[in-house]
Amino acid sequence: MNTRTLKPVQVAGISFWSTRLPGWDVARAVIRGEAVAPSANSPRPAPTLLAPTERRRAPDSVALALEVAAKACEAAQADAGALPSVFASTHGDLAISDYMCSTLATTPTLISPIKFHNSVHNAAAGYWTIGTHCDAPYTAISAHHYTFGLGLLEALVQVIDADRPVLYVAFDVEGKGPLQAMSQSEGLLGVGLVLEPVRSEKRHARISAQIESDVPITTANSPAAELVAKNSMAPSFTLFEALAREQAAKVVVATGSNSRLSLDLSR
Repeated sequence: MNTRTLKPVQVAGISFWSTRLPGWDVARAVIRGEAVAPSANSPRPAPTLLAPTERRRAPDSVALALEVAAKACEAAQADAGALPSVFASTHGDLAISDYMCSTLATTPTLISPIKFHNSVHNAAAGYWTIGTHCDAPYTAISAHHYTFGLGLLEALVQVIDADRPVLYVAFDVEGKGPLQAMSQSEGLLGVGLVLEPVRSEKRHARISAQIESDVPITTANSPAAELVAKNSMAPSFTLFEALAREQAAKVVVATGSNSRLSLDLSR
């Protein structure tokens, strides 16, 4: 088994939003067994970063990504306009992709310029940098089943290489139309982290990561996991479950068919 160890980093800010767990405070309490999840689905978030007109036009993917990005920066007390960022999504916005395909096949001259504008995979990252006036670099990643793990690895490497904080955002929305056969994603799920080099001040957790192979992937063990299990970004939940419990833990996420990112969390 080949193993490569990365330099430790620490978690400065955490955010979470899903259709049944709308916000990190709610999700953390439900994971710990301190509260019951809301019985009804929550409406999608309405990020104040966008002007009212843009907020109404923004697709679910953009609204979700901007919500968790802003909350992670707020939790870290970080300057959103100065942070490099990594945005990860399995397929981008499948509802817009379905609209684009069906409209092009039937009435191509009626394609919506706004929806075309929002159809690119890096739309959320673009809105974020424009809204925060951020001129730091961003990365947009898609890697099918391994999107969360590879996006997290990219963010960790950027923190270590540049010795500066990095915002990591991972999100997925519902599958629509024929594309749902390829991605049977349900509901909305977005997560955010501000990761930074290890400092003297105490933060949420320290992460020591290793790149490994032939090790089992961690599975979630709280009842709350069922509330996000059908979303394509569900692999992110094991890490946030561990962060919510605020205890030492080991979490292994997939970065490929036979590659893993092993995360040792300590306080």
